[in-house]
Amino acid sequence: MKHITGIAVLMLALFLVAPACLALQPGQTPPAVQLAGKLGGRLNGTAWSSSELKGKVSVVFYVDPDVKDLNNPASEALKKAKFPHSKFQSYGIINMAATWMPNFAINMALSQKQKSYPDTIYVRDYRRVLVKSWKIADKNSDVLAFDKSGKLIFEKDGKLDQGEIQKLVKAVSENL
Repeated sequence: MKHITGIAVLMLALFLVAPACLALQPGQTPPAVQLAGKLGGRLNGTAWSSSELKGKVSVVFYVDPDVKDLNNPASEALKKAKFPHSKFQSYGIINMAATWMPNFAINMALSQKQKSYPDTIYVRDYRRVLVKSWKIADKNSDVLAFDKSGKLIFEKDGKLDQGEIQKLVKAVSENL
């Protein structure tokens, strides 16, 4: 009986730890993804590929539309830093499958966001492609920063506090 209990505890531990081991970790390059057609893409209908995360320091805001403003302070801090466009790019990738809102309403909100953040590239993910491929949080606001080679240098799911915003800005600045 003790042997069976020990095996059950081990199996439970592996079950709980395994998902964390599969998640994107600092220093890793995420698996390549492309959002096009029924999977999503840019607001103008063209495809988006994670290969775009190479060549510049990039910050990705992967957002459930229901919490679209959760990390606006982080967006504002990056905007205020005025990083050179030749070395820095931000992306707002919208998890369209995470909400009850109709796509036309989300598209209207995206048009407003584009006016507030004209240098950000907005992308739609209709099928949770990044959630599945990169193992990031679903139905939340994920903030990920990548160095010029496409390796993860910062990651947070949920609301960034002021200290985390400073860490994000510092990570971007140090990798330009």
